[in-house]
Amino acid sequence: MDSIGSIILEALVMLVTGDAELWSIISISFSISTIAILIAALPATLCGFFLAYTNFPGRRLLISLANTLLALPAVAVGLVLYILLSHQGPLGDWRLLFTQSAMVIGQIVLSFPILVAMTHAAFQTVDLSAWETARTLGANPVQSFFLIAREVRFGIFGAVVAGYGRIIAEVGASMMLGGNILHYTRNIPTAIALETSKGEFAQGIALGIVLVSLSFFLVTTLHYLQGKGQVK
Repeated sequence: MDSIGSIILEALVMLVTGDAELWSIISISFSISTIAILIAALPATLCGFFLAYTNFPGRRLLISLANTLLALPAVAVGLVLYILLSHQGPLGDWRLLFTQSAMVIGQIVLSFPILVAMTHAAFQTVDLSAWETARTLGANPVQSFFLIAREVRFGIFGAVVAGYGRIIAEVGASMMLGGNILHYTRNIPTAIALETSKGEFAQGIALGIVLVSLSFFLVTTLHYLQGKGQVK
C-alpha cells in the first residue's frame, strides 16, 4: 500500500491537472444540489413566512414538525422515495429511479425542513406590525412579503447556505435513488464511499478535499450571514 503522503500528493495532482472522471463527479454533485436548493428555496421561504405571520389551528404542530425534521436521516428519505419510485411503487410509471431527477427530489425533501425552520426564525425577528404597516400603506400581499423578506435577507441566505451544506454532503438518499452510476448519478459522497470500499484512496481524498473546502466556505458564509442578520 502506498504511503499516506504519496496518496495525498496523487489526490492533489488529480485536482490540479483536471482529472476528467474526478471533475465529472464534482460537476454532477454541484449541479444536482444547486438545482434542488433553488427549487426548494422559494416555497420553503413562503412556508416560513406563513408560519411566522399567520395564526391557525395546528400552526404550532407544523412548526414543531419542521424543527423535528431537521434531523431527518437521509437514508430514511432515500428508503421512502425508493419504495415510491420503484417499479412496484405507486410512482413507478414515472421511471425516475436511478436518475438525477430522483436525486434532486431526495435533496429537496432533505433541505425543505431546514429552510422552513430557519426562514421562520428569521421572519419572527420582524414584528407583525411591519406586515400590517405595509398593507396599510397600500402594498399588496406580494409586495409586503418582499419588503419583509428584504429586512431578513441575511437570515434567508443563511438558511439557503445551511440547506445546501446539508444536501451536498449526504450519501444515503443519493446512493439509493441515484444508483451511483458513473458520469450520471455518481456524486462526491457516493464516489468517496465507493472508492474507499475499493481501497482506491487517491480519488476519495481528492473529493474529500473538495467537500471539506466547500464545508469550510459554507460554514464561514453562514456565520457571516448570521452576524449580519442580527438585530442591532
